[in-house]
Amino acid sequence: MRFVFKTDYDQDIRILKHGGYWWSYGVLLAVLIAAPFLVGSYLQSQIVFVFIYAIVGVALMILTGFTGQASLGHAAFLAIGAYVAAYMQKLGVPFIVYFPLAAVLTGVIGAMVGFPALRLHGIYLVIATIAFAFIVEEVLARWEHVTNGNEGMRVKTLDLVGMPVPRDSASFYFLCLVVLVGVIVLALNLLRSPTGRAFVAIRDSETAGKSMGIDLAAYKVKSFAISAAITGMAGVLFAHKMTFISPEMFTLLLSIEFIMVIIIGGAFGVHGAVFGAIFMVMVDPFLTALKDDVPVLVANIASSFGMAQDAAGHLRDKLSAIGSAAGLKGAIYGLIIMMFILFEPYGLYGRWLKVRLFFQLFPLYKRATFKRQKTYVKSERNR
Repeated sequence: MRFVFKTDYDQDIRILKHGGYWWSYGVLLAVLIAAPFLVGSYLQSQIVFVFIYAIVGVALMILTGFTGQASLGHAAFLAIGAYVAAYMQKLGVPFIVYFPLAAVLTGVIGAMVGFPALRLHGIYLVIATIAFAFIVEEVLARWEHVTNGNEGMRVKTLDLVGMPVPRDSASFYFLCLVVLVGVIVLALNLLRSPTGRAFVAIRDSETAGKSMGIDLAAYKVKSFAISAAITGMAGVLFAHKMTFISPEMFTLLLSIEFIMVIIIGGAFGVHGAVFGAIFMVMVDPFLTALKDDVPVLVANIASSFGMAQDAAGHLRDKLSAIGSAAGLKGAIYGLIIMMFILFEPYGLYGRWLKVRLFFQLFPLYKRATFKRQKTYVKSERNR
């Protein structure tokens, strides 16, 4: 077990607390840099989606994990960033211009969404963000001379200072990696700053934060703006990765996937956004394979136990029909969310911390170390 002897106050706010972090994150970064040369194109593409989902996860972490403001409208912010990229590219604007422009424009819209949501909490704030997502989806479908409506828009190959960056190339992979690392560093520095500490104070207790002189309205709007701006940058990368965008790609189900990123990964640290993104990107092909393979497997097992060939084929067709039913994917996602909330509320990152601490303290580890305490200060009762 490592003990860090602190000799100055700056050690409390360092991003990397000791040399072990430098070593472990250095190895991880080296592996990620080498990955495009070691894995196939499909796995490289999946890792790029992990990067994009992780960027959105960090954005949601700032809004939900740090500030305690729920949102089911981040698919709309992703759509705004994607359509800004497509439209600006259509006008001949270079990537180095429309990439930050998408972040600024999405951040301004996020601040506009934050103003009406100032007096809303809990489920009412969620409903407001869902309404915003539906409005954006409808605008994208109706504003045909800009967005081409439901026909969608083609997104050309990214041009970075005169150098083409195809979506399946190692260059695009490294671009997404650089953006993700930059966003993570930004989030960690934000958390150490007075603004980030104000976000956490609002999350823990608005009453206590207000009594300490924190301007709740200003910081909530700022949190919405920062979160939306980061999601807008992810939208630009998403548009170039997909090469085609349309309104039906940015639905409520996509917003639910983003919420699942931080629920499954763990909503109390930036690491959770990365863990959740890995889970969400990898679970989709797993569900697809499950839908295709399970009916055949069950039919073969039934045949081996004496079921007639026609009956086994009929059973396979029934299971295939169930697997293709509309809404099944959303139902499975809902079940996953409930399982994590009930049995692993700290997410995958919380489970990793428990496993790591177990080996650090073995044989002195106590199960009560991570037990949630249900104690509240008096100010919480008036929240």
